[in-house]
Amino acid sequence: MSNPEIRELEAFLALARELHFGRAGERLHLSQSRISQLLRALESRIGGRLVDRTSRRVRLTPLGEQLHAGLRPAFDAMVATVEEAREVARGVGGVFRVGFQGTANDPFMRAVVAFRDGHPDCTAEIVEIPLSDPFGAVHRGEVDAAVVLMPVLDDALVLGPVFSARPLTLAVSERHPYARRPRIDADELAGCPLIGVHGAAPEYWRLAQAPVVTPGGRAIPAGPAVSSLQEGLALVRAGRGAMLLCDPTADYYGSHAVAFVPVTGLPDSSLVLVWHRNHETARTRGFARALAAVTAAEAQTEAEAEA
Repeated sequence: MSNPEIRELEAFLALARELHFGRAGERLHLSQSRISQLLRALESRIGGRLVDRTSRRVRLTPLGEQLHAGLRPAFDAMVATVEEAREVARGVGGVFRVGFQGTANDPFMRAVVAFRDGHPDCTAEIVEIPLSDPFGAVHRGEVDAAVVLMPVLDDALVLGPVFSARPLTLAVSERHPYARRPRIDADELAGCPLIGVHGAAPEYWRLAQAPVVTPGGRAIPAGPAVSSLQEGLALVRAGRGAMLLCDPTADYYGSHAVAFVPVTGLPDSSLVLVWHRNHETARTRGFARALAAVTAAEAQTEAEAEA
Protein backbone atom coordinates (compact mmCIF):
# COMPACT_ATOMS: atom_id res chain seq x y z
CA MET A 1 0.00 0.00 0.00
CA SER A 2 1.37 3.42 -0.95
CA ASN A 3 1.46 6.14 1.69
CA PRO A 4 -1.50 8.56 1.78
CA GLU A 5 -0.99 12.09 0.53
CA ILE A 6 -1.42 15.02 2.94
CA ARG A 7 -4.33 16.39 0.89
CA GLU A 8 -6.20 13.08 1.21
CA LEU A 9 -5.78 13.11 4.98
CA GLU A 10 -6.90 16.76 5.15
CA ALA A 11 -10.02 15.93 3.16
CA PHE A 12 -10.85 12.99 5.42
CA LEU A 13 -10.36 15.03 8.61
CA ALA A 14 -12.47 17.88 7.28
CA LEU A 15 -15.21 15.43 6.35
CA ALA A 16 -15.01 13.74 9.75
CA ARG A 17 -15.46 17.16 11.40
CA GLU A 18 -18.27 18.43 9.18
CA LEU A 19 -20.00 15.16 8.17
CA HIS A 20 -20.99 17.03 5.03
CA PHE A 21 -19.12 16.98 1.71
CA GLY A 22 -20.05 20.54 0.79
CA ARG A 23 -18.98 22.06 4.11
CA ALA A 24 -15.78 19.99 4.10
CA GLY A 25 -15.02 21.41 0.67
CA GLU A 26 -15.68 24.96 1.88
CA ARG A 27 -13.32 24.41 4.82
CA LEU A 28 -10.50 23.39 2.44
CA HIS A 29 -11.54 25.68 -0.45
CA LEU A 30 -12.15 22.65 -2.65
CA SER A 31 -15.15 21.47 -4.63
CA GLN A 32 -17.43 18.76 -3.30
CA SER A 33 -16.39 16.44 -6.13
CA ARG A 34 -12.71 16.97 -5.25
CA ILE A 35 -13.41 15.96 -1.64
CA SER A 36 -15.09 12.79 -2.92
CA GLN A 37 -12.14 12.06 -5.20
CA LEU A 38 -9.61 12.47 -2.39
CA LEU A 39 -11.68 10.27 -0.08
CA ARG A 40 -11.91 7.49 -2.68
CA ALA A 41 -8.15 7.65 -3.18
CA LEU A 42 -7.55 7.33 0.58
CA GLU A 43 -10.00 4.45 0.90
CA SER A 44 -8.25 2.70 -1.99
CA ARG A 45 -4.85 3.06 -0.28
CA ILE A 46 -6.23 1.77 3.03
CA GLY A 47 -8.35 -0.97 1.53
CA GLY A 48 -11.65 -0.25 3.25
CA ARG A 49 -14.56 2.19 3.46
CA LEU A 50 -14.07 5.14 5.79
CA VAL A 51 -17.40 6.89 5.27
CA ASP A 52 -20.98 5.75 4.79
CA ARG A 53 -22.87 8.22 2.63
CA THR A 54 -26.59 8.31 1.87
CA SER A 55 -28.82 11.01 0.41
CA ARG A 56 -29.63 12.19 3.93
CA ARG A 57 -26.54 11.74 6.07
CA VAL A 58 -22.80 11.17 6.19
CA ARG A 59 -21.17 9.19 8.97
CA LEU A 60 -17.86 7.49 9.66
CA THR A 61 -17.60 3.72 9.47
CA PRO A 62 -15.95 1.90 12.40
CA LEU A 63 -12.74 1.89 10.34
CA GLY A 64 -13.16 5.61 9.75
CA GLU A 65 -13.71 6.24 13.47
CA GLN A 66 -10.53 4.31 14.27
CA LEU A 67 -8.50 6.22 11.69
CA HIS A 68 -9.87 9.56 12.87
CA ALA A 69 -9.10 8.83 16.54
CA GLY A 70 -5.48 8.06 15.73
CA LEU A 71 -4.96 10.66 13.04
CA ARG A 72 -6.54 13.80 14.52
CA PRO A 73 -4.11 14.44 17.42
CA ALA A 74 -1.04 13.76 15.25
CA PHE A 75 -2.29 15.99 12.44
CA ASP A 76 -3.16 18.83 14.83
CA ALA A 77 0.29 18.60 16.39
CA MET A 78 1.91 18.75 12.96
CA VAL A 79 -0.10 21.80 11.94
CA ALA A 80 0.70 23.53 15.24
CA THR A 81 4.42 22.82 14.81
CA VAL A 82 4.44 24.23 11.29
CA GLU A 83 2.48 27.30 12.38
CA GLU A 84 4.80 27.91 15.31
CA ALA A 85 7.87 27.63 13.07
CA ARG A 86 6.28 30.10 10.66
CA GLU A 87 5.54 32.55 13.47
CA VAL A 88 9.06 32.21 14.88
CA ALA A 89 10.55 32.82 11.45
CA ARG A 90 8.68 36.08 10.98
CA GLY A 91 8.52 37.05 14.66
CA VAL A 92 5.44 37.39 16.85
CA GLY A 93 3.92 40.62 15.66
CA GLY A 94 0.58 42.11 14.80
CA VAL A 95 -2.27 42.58 17.27
CA PHE A 96 -3.30 40.22 20.05
CA ARG A 97 -6.78 40.88 21.43
CA VAL A 98 -7.53 39.38 24.83
CA GLY A 99 -10.83 39.69 26.67
CA PHE A 100 -11.68 39.64 30.36
CA GLN A 101 -14.87 39.27 32.38
CA GLY A 102 -15.85 41.46 35.30
CA THR A 103 -12.52 42.88 36.46
CA ALA A 104 -9.05 42.89 34.94
CA ASN A 105 -7.41 41.49 38.08
CA ASP A 106 -3.73 41.75 39.00
CA PRO A 107 -2.53 38.38 37.59
CA PHE A 108 -4.25 39.14 34.29
CA MET A 109 -2.72 42.61 34.01
CA ARG A 110 0.75 41.34 35.00
CA ALA A 111 0.46 38.73 32.25
CA VAL A 112 -0.45 41.46 29.74
CA VAL A 113 2.65 43.44 30.75
CA ALA A 114 4.87 40.33 30.63
CA PHE A 115 3.52 39.46 27.17
CA ARG A 116 4.18 42.98 25.90
CA ASP A 117 7.71 42.94 27.32
CA GLY A 118 8.44 39.58 25.71
CA HIS A 119 6.87 40.46 22.34
CA PRO A 120 7.66 44.12 21.62
CA ASP A 121 6.51 43.80 18.00
CA CYS A 122 3.03 42.69 19.08
CA THR A 123 0.32 45.05 20.31
CA ALA A 124 -1.88 43.66 23.09
CA GLU A 125 -5.41 45.05 23.17
CA ILE A 126 -7.67 44.45 26.20
CA VAL A 127 -11.39 43.99 25.61
CA GLU A 128 -14.15 43.62 28.22
CA ILE A 129 -16.29 40.50 27.70
CA PRO A 130 -19.99 40.80 28.64
CA LEU A 131 -20.98 38.80 31.70
CA SER A 132 -23.99 37.55 29.73
CA ASP A 133 -21.89 36.13 26.85
CA PRO A 134 -18.60 34.69 28.14
CA PHE A 135 -17.65 32.70 25.02
CA GLY A 136 -19.30 34.56 22.16
CA ALA A 137 -16.46 36.97 21.42
CA VAL A 138 -14.02 34.06 21.09
CA HIS A 139 -16.35 32.12 18.79
CA ARG A 140 -16.98 35.19 16.62
CA GLY A 141 -13.29 36.04 16.37
CA GLU A 142 -13.71 39.40 18.10
CA VAL A 143 -10.90 38.45 20.48
CA ASP A 144 -8.05 35.96 20.12
CA ALA A 145 -8.47 34.67 23.67
CA ALA A 146 -10.43 35.53 26.79
CA VAL A 147 -10.19 35.14 30.55
CA VAL A 148 -13.57 33.88 31.77
CA LEU A 149 -15.15 32.36 34.83
CA MET A 150 -15.17 28.59 35.11
CA PRO A 151 -16.71 26.19 34.22
CA VAL A 152 -16.08 25.83 30.47
CA LEU A 153 -17.67 22.83 28.73
CA ASP A 154 -17.20 23.77 25.08
CA ASP A 155 -15.36 21.34 22.81
CA ALA A 156 -14.48 24.12 20.37
CA LEU A 157 -12.47 25.97 23.04
CA VAL A 158 -8.99 25.19 24.32
CA LEU A 159 -8.50 25.67 28.06
CA GLY A 160 -5.27 27.39 29.00
CA PRO A 161 -4.06 28.25 32.51
CA VAL A 162 -6.64 28.04 35.30
CA PHE A 163 -5.88 30.61 37.97
CA SER A 164 -7.15 32.92 40.73
CA ALA A 165 -9.03 30.22 42.63
CA ARG A 166 -10.71 32.23 45.39
CA PRO A 167 -13.52 31.65 47.93
CA LEU A 168 -16.96 32.99 47.13
CA THR A 169 -18.69 35.80 48.95
CA LEU A 170 -22.35 36.78 48.91
CA ALA A 171 -23.01 40.39 47.95
CA VAL A 172 -26.07 41.65 49.82
CA SER A 173 -27.58 45.02 50.61
CA GLU A 174 -26.29 46.53 53.85
CA ARG A 175 -29.91 46.24 55.07
CA HIS A 176 -30.03 42.46 54.48
CA PRO A 177 -30.17 40.18 57.57
CA TYR A 178 -26.94 38.48 56.43
CA ALA A 179 -25.04 41.77 56.13
CA ARG A 180 -23.73 41.69 59.72
CA ARG A 181 -22.81 38.02 59.67
CA PRO A 182 -19.09 37.08 59.69
CA ARG A 183 -19.93 34.23 57.26
CA ILE A 184 -22.80 32.06 56.11
CA ASP A 185 -23.09 28.39 55.16
CA ALA A 186 -24.03 27.56 51.59
CA ASP A 187 -27.30 25.96 52.72
CA GLU A 188 -28.40 29.35 54.05
CA LEU A 189 -28.63 30.56 50.44
CA ALA A 190 -32.08 28.93 50.50
CA GLY A 191 -33.29 32.08 52.25
CA CYS A 192 -31.82 34.49 49.72
CA PRO A 193 -32.91 35.10 46.08
CA LEU A 194 -29.82 34.95 43.87
CA ILE A 195 -29.34 37.38 40.99
CA GLY A 196 -28.58 35.39 37.86
CA VAL A 197 -27.29 36.03 34.35
CA HIS A 198 -29.34 36.11 31.17
CA GLY A 199 -28.29 36.29 27.55
CA ALA A 200 -26.17 33.98 25.41
CA ALA A 201 -24.31 32.35 28.32
CA PRO A 202 -24.95 28.57 28.28
CA GLU A 203 -27.28 27.24 30.96
CA TYR A 204 -24.63 25.16 32.75
CA TRP A 205 -22.48 28.29 33.13
CA ARG A 206 -25.37 30.43 34.37
CA LEU A 207 -26.31 27.77 36.93
CA ALA A 208 -22.71 27.69 38.18
CA GLN A 209 -22.80 31.44 38.86
CA ALA A 210 -26.28 31.37 40.43
CA PRO A 211 -27.16 27.82 41.60
CA VAL A 212 -30.79 26.87 42.12
CA VAL A 213 -30.17 24.36 44.93
CA THR A 214 -27.84 24.35 47.91
CA PRO A 215 -25.30 21.54 48.50
CA GLY A 216 -27.81 20.08 50.94
CA GLY A 217 -30.58 20.01 48.32
CA ARG A 218 -32.61 23.03 49.46
CA ALA A 219 -34.11 25.21 46.72
CA ILE A 220 -32.58 28.66 46.21
CA PRO A 221 -35.05 31.34 45.08
CA ALA A 222 -34.31 32.93 41.71
CA GLY A 223 -33.78 36.67 41.72
CA PRO A 224 -33.64 39.01 38.72
CA ALA A 225 -31.33 38.19 35.80
CA VAL A 226 -28.76 40.71 34.58
CA SER A 227 -26.34 41.12 31.70
CA SER A 228 -23.50 42.91 33.53
CA LEU A 229 -21.81 42.88 36.90
CA GLN A 230 -22.58 46.57 37.47
CA GLU A 231 -26.26 45.93 36.81
CA GLY A 232 -26.22 43.08 39.30
CA LEU A 233 -24.58 45.17 42.02
CA ALA A 234 -27.10 47.95 41.46
CA LEU A 235 -29.89 45.44 42.13
CA VAL A 236 -28.04 44.23 45.23
CA ARG A 237 -27.88 47.79 46.55
CA ALA A 238 -31.60 48.14 45.87
CA GLY A 239 -32.31 45.01 47.91
CA ARG A 240 -33.65 43.03 44.92
CA GLY A 241 -31.48 40.00 45.61
CA ALA A 242 -27.95 38.77 46.35
CA MET A 243 -25.05 37.85 44.09
CA LEU A 244 -22.24 35.32 44.42
CA LEU A 245 -18.85 36.91 43.71
CA CYS A 246 -15.25 35.88 44.32
CA ASP A 247 -13.09 37.63 46.93
CA PRO A 248 -11.08 39.84 44.51
CA THR A 249 -14.24 41.12 42.80
CA ALA A 250 -15.73 41.91 46.19
CA ASP A 251 -12.60 43.87 47.12
CA TYR A 252 -12.63 45.74 43.82
CA TYR A 253 -16.30 46.69 43.98
CA GLY A 254 -16.47 47.29 47.74
CA SER A 255 -19.25 49.75 48.54
CA HIS A 256 -20.75 51.26 51.68
CA ALA A 257 -24.17 50.13 50.39
CA VAL A 258 -23.14 46.51 49.78
CA ALA A 259 -21.87 43.92 52.26
CA PHE A 260 -19.75 40.97 51.09
CA VAL A 261 -20.25 37.96 53.33
CA PRO A 262 -17.95 34.90 52.98
CA VAL A 263 -19.78 31.69 52.02
CA THR A 264 -18.56 28.30 53.25
CA GLY A 265 -19.43 25.01 51.59
CA LEU A 266 -19.12 26.05 47.94
CA PRO A 267 -16.23 25.39 45.52
CA ASP A 268 -13.82 28.24 44.92
CA SER A 269 -14.39 30.51 41.94
CA SER A 270 -11.67 30.21 39.26
CA LEU A 271 -10.70 31.95 36.05
CA VAL A 272 -9.38 30.30 32.89
CA LEU A 273 -7.85 31.50 29.64
CA VAL A 274 -9.69 30.10 26.60
CA TRP A 275 -9.26 30.37 22.84
CA HIS A 276 -10.82 28.73 19.79
CA ARG A 277 -8.98 25.58 18.76
CA ASN A 278 -9.24 26.51 15.07
CA HIS A 279 -7.68 29.95 15.59
CA GLU A 280 -4.66 29.19 17.76
CA THR A 281 -1.53 31.22 16.96
CA ALA A 282 1.93 31.81 18.38
CA ARG A 283 0.51 34.98 19.96
CA THR A 284 -2.11 32.94 21.80
CA ARG A 285 0.47 30.45 23.01
CA GLY A 286 2.80 33.29 24.01
CA PHE A 287 0.13 34.92 26.16
CA ALA A 288 -0.78 31.55 27.70
CA ARG A 289 2.87 31.05 28.67
CA ALA A 290 3.06 34.56 30.16
CA LEU A 291 -0.11 33.98 32.20
CA ALA A 292 1.09 30.56 33.37
CA ALA A 293 4.41 32.07 34.53
CA VAL A 294 2.66 34.89 36.39
CA THR A 295 0.22 32.57 38.14
CA ALA A 296 2.99 30.12 39.06
CA ALA A 297 4.99 32.97 40.62
CA GLU A 298 1.89 34.13 42.48
CA ALA A 299 1.25 30.62 43.83
CA GLN A 300 4.86 30.33 45.02
CA THR A 301 4.64 33.71 46.78
CA GLU A 302 1.44 32.68 48.55
CA ALA A 303 2.96 29.35 49.59
CA GLU A 304 6.04 31.09 51.01
CA ALA A 305 3.83 33.55 52.90
CA GLU A 306 1.88 30.68 54.49
CA ALA A 307 5.05 28.76 55.42
